[in-house]
Amino acid sequence: MPRYTASPLAEHSRALIGRLQTPEGAYPASPTFSAYTGYCWFRDGAFIADGMSAVGEAESAERFFDWCAAVLTERADHIRWIVAETEAGRPPAGAQMLPARYTFAGGVGDDEWWDFQLDGYGTWLWALVEHTGRHGADAARWLPAIELTVDYLVASWDRPCYDWWEEHSEHVHVSTLACVAAGLDAVADAGLLDGTRETGARQASAAIRELVAERGTLSGHLVKWLGSTAVDGSLAAALAPLGFADPASGLGAATIDVLERHLTVNGGTHRYLGDTFFGGGQWPLLSCFLGLAQLAAGDRDRAVELYDWAASTATEELDLPEQVGAHLIAPRMRWEWVERWGTVATPLLWSHAMLLRLGAALDATASDPATDSVLEGLAR
Repeated sequence: MPRYTASPLAEHSRALIGRLQTPEGAYPASPTFSAYTGYCWFRDGAFIADGMSAVGEAESAERFFDWCAAVLTERADHIRWIVAETEAGRPPAGAQMLPARYTFAGGVGDDEWWDFQLDGYGTWLWALVEHTGRHGADAARWLPAIELTVDYLVASWDRPCYDWWEEHSEHVHVSTLACVAAGLDAVADAGLLDGTRETGARQASAAIRELVAERGTLSGHLVKWLGSTAVDGSLAAALAPLGFADPASGLGAATIDVLERHLTVNGGTHRYLGDTFFGGGQWPLLSCFLGLAQLAAGDRDRAVELYDWAASTATEELDLPEQVGAHLIAPRMRWEWVERWGTVATPLLWSHAMLLRLGAALDATASDPATDSVLEGLAR
């Protein structure tokens, strides 16, 4: 019997995500948190779908991909306009680009948000291909949306936009580039693109990797944005599960090392130094990403420690929060956010999904954690 994916917390996580998934296929970010209710993010949702797929919930993942495809095909003309304008040297303003989040019905929210983010569109491509590889699903039904997404990303990947945290729109973020490249690589390698699109996707991915090598690294490790000296907890995802960089390489080892030393305390990983959101706490989902990176690099013991810390943040009802406040970077800022939006988002579906994903990876390597082929698969 698998240890991690059959635990009470894992069973609760699986049931919670399945119960809250909407009839349209969207994954709510959090059912009760005031700023998130009513919305699904492409990025969060793609990682949630990947976690559900990894524990055998294939139908749930495919319903999410159906939702993504419907959102995109509904905007086909607008996406083609963005691509045409960009190719003509008139890239649209950020407010005219695709948003990061949508209502469950696929609409755009009417409240102000930090919306122009590219990472989610790469991540849904990557998660879709991961799922088809696991379960043998036919990607043909999503092909029109895949093609629209590839065209959008090939035209737009080098633009500054908001990062995973809806911050710093003036920069090009390495985590965003990793999501985009992983998605483009996935659909190209899966043979889902025609010749012209495949060429464009591979050229864009190669350009991204060259740019990251030149401006997205410092002292041998990945950095927060191009030209930065800081790091970000989201960089662990670039190593695993996205596989943008090899976790066992010098770059991967140096990135893991700096994330452990700069951002991780007693197993809990912060977003970045200087974070003030709810005081800048530790995020269970980031500990799970770091655990996946450690596991893919060959350190199963550390991956287990990171999993155990993330699991320890569950409430008595087994709900996982977005972050915890035991080790705040900016404790004086916590109440400002509580007064604005209420207490920390709990449950956060993304946290539950990442615990499932790391648990599935740990179960897959339980018999032989040093098996090269398994570890390589986790990094893809």
